[in-house]
Amino acid sequence: MHYPKPPDFKGLAENLSLYTQLKHEYGALNISPILAKAEKALRSALTELRHLPIDQDLARQEPNELRKIQRLRPAGPRRRWDSFDEKKYRDRLEGALLGRLAGCTLGAPVEFWPIAKMEALAREKGDPFPPVDYWIYVPEPYEKRYEMSPRQAYTRGDMDGVPVDDDIAYTLLGLLIAEDSGQNFTTADVGRAWLKYLPYACTAEEVALKNLKAGVPAAKAGARNNPFCEWIGADIRADPWGYMAAGWPEKAADMAYRDARISHRRQGIYGEMFFAAAIAAAFTVDHPIEALKIGLTEIPADCALAKAVRWALELAPEIHNYRQARQAMEDHFKGMSAVHTINNACLTIWGLTIGGTDFTRVIGEAVAMGMDNDCTSATAGSIIGAILGKQGVPQYWYANFNNQVHSYLIGKEHFAISELVNRFARLASRIYQETGSRKV
Repeated sequence: MHYPKPPDFKGLAENLSLYTQLKHEYGALNISPILAKAEKALRSALTELRHLPIDQDLARQEPNELRKIQRLRPAGPRRRWDSFDEKKYRDRLEGALLGRLAGCTLGAPVEFWPIAKMEALAREKGDPFPPVDYWIYVPEPYEKRYEMSPRQAYTRGDMDGVPVDDDIAYTLLGLLIAEDSGQNFTTADVGRAWLKYLPYACTAEEVALKNLKAGVPAAKAGARNNPFCEWIGADIRADPWGYMAAGWPEKAADMAYRDARISHRRQGIYGEMFFAAAIAAAFTVDHPIEALKIGLTEIPADCALAKAVRWALELAPEIHNYRQARQAMEDHFKGMSAVHTINNACLTIWGLTIGGTDFTRVIGEAVAMGMDNDCTSATAGSIIGAILGKQGVPQYWYANFNNQVHSYLIGKEHFAISELVNRFARLASRIYQETGSRKV
């Protein structure tokens, strides 16, 4: 998938600004009309792009409506547990939750770093690479992420609880949505929860949150002025639905759809549905490839994400390490945004196929691949953690969590991990007990 190569707009804009300053300093006149002309031309081009007709045949293969999505799914198990075994569930839930927390925390301080830069940091401080433990040191240790956790809080020696990250905040937010509105929550309920708990957001979520605050209905908030609607933001919100609907991939994907719809379209929606279903399936299988294949049965068979996932799984036997994974992704998706759902999904898959049932290798390889690597490692950690259970996650990955998660959610700054397990377990048990139809 190679994208059209746009001109260097960033460089042109920078030069436009620099020459504006220079000519003003030299006393030139009539600068403002030139700037207005440039702005008008750009706005006109943007309007044309936004109104270009799309391929309608492709759109029919990639619908945004749940029932249409479900009609285009391949055959699948839909539901793998007939009843809820709380003891079995709790062990796997703890593994999944700790896996997500560990994968995110490992990747967060090196998010989007080039591979060479991560390798250099590892050499400088004597860390193995790919990492097999949290970083000993990260640059700018006192700089705060999300205005709360200093970067050193993500390192082995200075960690006290799970430091803040949006990948974790949305897992917590999913729990709150289900607690506040029940398992049959609607996208409108999601919107109310965002307004109640989210102080800020990024990319597609930021657009949707601004639209909500402007009075746009939740079902339409993700479609207005949103060029980020296929990026990874919904994908990272998949986990709570997989936890609540463990063993029930169809239910997990249904819940994920209602959440994703507020901010995403097409591949963005499918990414959350795919991983929610895969995580739900992970509670029932012995190897991540099984979970990923089940996840595929809950999204349209011929959508771009499904094709990419099948390609990644077919290529997986040839991908033996993080370098090969990154190169294969770069070659296949040249020009795709570094925060797109599709390319990062492939890296998540290869982290799981390279690492297999070795938890440390799974999250270490996923982080080493770079890109949006706190997201990819968190999702990979969640899936392998659900497969292995708590006993399969080495204790040193969660010892310094000290049973607490820090959050930037409004009025919800701290969560006890033990209580999160209890709360997810209550919701999961209730989902299996209740048979009520979904609200319209």
